[in-house]
Amino acid sequence: MTINRVIRLSLCVSLFNCLPLLVTCAAQTIQVDITPAHSTNRFVPSEALGAGIDRIPGEAIDKGLTNPALDQVLASGWQTVSYRQNTELTMEAWHWNPNGTWSDPSGKGYFTGSAVPADPIRYSYGYSLPHRGTTRNDGTGNAGFSRLTDGDLNTYWKSSPYLTQRFTGESDALHPQWVILDLAQNQMVDSIRIVWANPYAIRYVVQTWTGDDPIKSQTKGVWQTFAHGTVARGKGGTETIRLSDSPASIRFVRILMTESSNTCDSHQSPDAKLADPRNCVGYAISELYLGTTTADGAFHDTLRHTPDQEQTATYCSSVDPWHQLSDLRSTRQAQVGFDFFYTSGITRGLPAMIPVALLYDTPENAAAEIAYLKKRNYPISYVEMGEESDGQYMLPEDYGALYLQWASVLHGIDPSLKLGGPSFQGVNKDIEVWPDANGKVSWVARFLDYLKQHGRMNDLAFFSFEHYPYDGCKTPWGTLYDEPDLMSHIMQTWREDGVPSDLPMLVTESNLSSSASETYMDMFAGIWLADYVGSFLNSGGNGIYYFHYLPLQMEHGCNDSPGTFGMFTVDAKYQIQQPLSQFFTSQLINLEWVQPGAGEHRVFPAKSDVDDGAGHALVTAYAVKRPDGQWSVMAVNRDQENAHRVRISFRDQVAQEGNFFSGTVEISTFGKNQYQWHPGETLFMAHAERSGDSPVVALTPGKADPDGPVLHCSKAAAKDALYDLPAASVVVIRGNLAGR
Repeated sequence: MTINRVIRLSLCVSLFNCLPLLVTCAAQTIQVDITPAHSTNRFVPSEALGAGIDRIPGEAIDKGLTNPALDQVLASGWQTVSYRQNTELTMEAWHWNPNGTWSDPSGKGYFTGSAVPADPIRYSYGYSLPHRGTTRNDGTGNAGFSRLTDGDLNTYWKSSPYLTQRFTGESDALHPQWVILDLAQNQMVDSIRIVWANPYAIRYVVQTWTGDDPIKSQTKGVWQTFAHGTVARGKGGTETIRLSDSPASIRFVRILMTESSNTCDSHQSPDAKLADPRNCVGYAISELYLGTTTADGAFHDTLRHTPDQEQTATYCSSVDPWHQLSDLRSTRQAQVGFDFFYTSGITRGLPAMIPVALLYDTPENAAAEIAYLKKRNYPISYVEMGEESDGQYMLPEDYGALYLQWASVLHGIDPSLKLGGPSFQGVNKDIEVWPDANGKVSWVARFLDYLKQHGRMNDLAFFSFEHYPYDGCKTPWGTLYDEPDLMSHIMQTWREDGVPSDLPMLVTESNLSSSASETYMDMFAGIWLADYVGSFLNSGGNGIYYFHYLPLQMEHGCNDSPGTFGMFTVDAKYQIQQPLSQFFTSQLINLEWVQPGAGEHRVFPAKSDVDDGAGHALVTAYAVKRPDGQWSVMAVNRDQENAHRVRISFRDQVAQEGNFFSGTVEISTFGKNQYQWHPGETLFMAHAERSGDSPVVALTPGKADPDGPVLHCSKAAAKDALYDLPAASVVVIRGNLAGR
C-alpha cells in the first residue's frame, strides 16, 4: 500500500454521503463544559504526543529508520520520541557507545563509553552480568540465570558497590542488601549453607516469609527471623547454620545483610595502581544450599543447582555491573545508535527523551553519554533515570541512593537537564513494598521521602511510568470500558503518594498489554488508543509516548495468536504490507483532533449520556480548544454492535450560557466500515516437527480488509445538528462555536 492511499482524504458535503448508518432512535448528548476555570489541562502536541523506540532486530532498525518505511511511520503524526533503554529490563550493562575504556585495561571491569565523537554510532548493545543473582523477573523470564544456585563455586553473585557507604555516604545498614530463595512449593527446612565469596557479610539475618509471595505481594505477610537465624560475627568462607531446632514447612527464605567485611573480590588486581575500590565493597555469595540436618550431623540439600532457568529460583536486591568483553552474547538485536537515531529523521528535529542506565551501570558511563550528546548538539527534552526499577525488585531507598549519585554527575555536566523517573512498569495500582521502620509501604512515597530527606527534590523534574493496562490473554470487549478509570485512578494514586501537583507526569511507554496478541491488530486496539490518550490528557498528564513506533514482525502471543506492537504488518524483509488500526487512530489523534505543532491546546471536560444500562459509558468524549480557535471533540463509541446519534452541546457553567457548533464542521471517522481485521488460520501440532519450532503453525496470515483510510467529510452545523457515531468507532468533530 502506498503512503498516498494511507493518508488520502475522502470528501463529502453531507453526513448521509459520509456513511449510511443504522442508529438508535433517540438522539443522545455529549455535553462539553467550556467554563474557563474548569479546564483540566494544557498541552503542546509537539511536546506531549510522542512515541517510543526500543531494542529491536538490527534489520528492523535499518529498514524502519529509512525510506520508504520512515515516511509511513511519520504519517502517523506522533511528534517527540522517547528512546527506550531495554538493557536494564534484561539485567545487562549498556554500552551506549561501542568505543570506550574499561576500569581494567585487559578488557573487563566497569565500562565507560567514549564521550569523544568519532565514527557515527549505528547500534549499541547490552552485556550480560556475570554476578547476576536473580533467576528471572518480569524482563528475563526465559533467559539467563542466577549465580547463587548455578552449581558452580567459581561464580558468584555480588551486590552493587554504589549502594555501600563509600558511595552513598550513609551507613550500609540503611541500604541492606538481600537475596531470596524460592523453593516453588513448601519444603521441610531447618538448615542453610552459605558459601561466601569476598566481600562477605559480617552481620546478617536469615528469615522466612509468613505469607504467599514476598515478591508479588509484599504486604501480605512478614519476614520472620529463624530462631537461630541471627549472625553478628560472620567469618566468611562456608557457613552452615542450624536455623531452627526442628524442620518447618517453608517456601521462601531471605538473607538480609547489613554489614560487609569490605574484603576485595577475585577481580581485585594485585597491582596497587590498578586497585578498584568497587571490587571491595558490598556482599558476594558463591552458592546457597537449603535443607535439613540429621542427627548424625549430615546436611541434606533440597535445592536444584543448574546454570539455567530450571535452577531453584533466587532474587536479589542489586547486582554489581562488573563484566567483560565476552559477556556480549548476541548482536542480533540492538539499541539504535544515538547518531543514527538523531540523524535519521525519526525525531523530526525535536528534542528527544534520552535514558541513562542506572540499575546496572556506573555514573561515569551515564555522564559520558550525556557529554557525547551535547558535543554532537543533539537536543534532549528529558533524561529518564533507569528502567523499570519495580520490575527489578529494587527498594525505593536504593533507587533513591543511585538516583542522587547519577543526578550529581549529570547536573555537573549541565545543571539545566530535566531528570526524572522511575519509569515504572505498566501498573494499575499503587506499588507496595515491604514496610519500613515506620510501617510505610508505598514505593513512591518512600522514594520521594528519600529525596526530601536529602534536600534533593529539585533533582526530580518529572515523574514517569509505563502504561500496559490489560492482561493480553484476557481482553474481552468489555475491558475497553475500564481504560479511562484505570488511567485517572493511577495518576491520582501517584499524586496521593506525594508526587507534587506541579511536577510533570509522563507515560514514557504504552500500549494495550505487555503481551502481544491478535487484539493488537483488531479495531479494539484503535478504540483503546483514543480512550487512553484522551483520558490521560483529561486527567492532567503532560506527555505520552506510544510504543512501538517502528514496524515490527509478528510475535507469538497470548493464546497462540500472533501480535505486533507496531502500527504495521511487515514481510520477512521488514517491508510494510499494511497499516493497522492504531495507525489510523494515531492519525485521528495527531492530525485531526489536535492541531499539529507547538501551539497550546486546552482540555475541557466532556461527557456523554450514552450507556449500556449497567453503568458503563458506551460513548466517551474528549474536548480541546485548539490554538486556531476551533473546538475539537473526539468521540469514542465503544459499543461493538450499535451506532449512536448524538447532539454536542457546549456550556459555560459560570456564565450560564449554552453554545453549539456553527458554520461548517469537519468530521473524521474511523470504524468498522473503514477497517476490519481478519485473523489467520493456525494448526496445532502435538509436537514440534523441528527442534525449537513452535507447536502452532500459521497456515494463512491475518489481514485487514477494509484497511482504511480515515473517512473525512464536511457538514453544515446547527444547534440541533446530529452527529453519527458508527459502531466501534472513533470520530473527531471539529469546528467553531456560534458567536465565537
